[in-house]
Amino acid sequence: MTAIAHPAPQHLRQINARRDAEAQARRQEALARLAARRMPLPGQVSRQSQPGLGHRAGHPHLHRVASPMPVAESAVKVETSTGRAKPNLTSREVEVLRTWMLVDSKPAVAQELYISLGTVNTHLTRIRAKYAEIGRPAPTKASLVARAIQDGIMTLDEL
Repeated sequence: MTAIAHPAPQHLRQINARRDAEAQARRQEALARLAARRMPLPGQVSRQSQPGLGHRAGHPHLHRVASPMPVAESAVKVETSTGRAKPNLTSREVEVLRTWMLVDSKPAVAQELYISLGTVNTHLTRIRAKYAEIGRPAPTKASLVARAIQDGIMTLDEL
């Protein structure tokens, strides 16, 4: 027996075309929302003014922090000898920072510490955010080296 393929009736083709267009529009909307999402960093004020970003009913994970995160007293240590504020870095952040200063690149840090490159970047972003939060920004690797030496995380001899 031979099967004969019949073209779909006109009304079914219209329904399928409409469903495809709606699915494509939903995909585009979801991609636009995803592209606009940003992970708030410690001490950063989220951007409430972006359209389409905010709490959506049924989507509790799509919301913004309404106010800046308060700086906890334990988040900042004040170094008494110099009067300079020190960020409260976790031991893992210190380990990532020290390793990054001693190796050639971020992928080498990831390999050395058995973590992903994205995790290395996240740690470094949080370290920078903690320094910026206390008024000692460190946007470059050189400035992070300077902060690490100032805070006693590393010495010049180790470099």
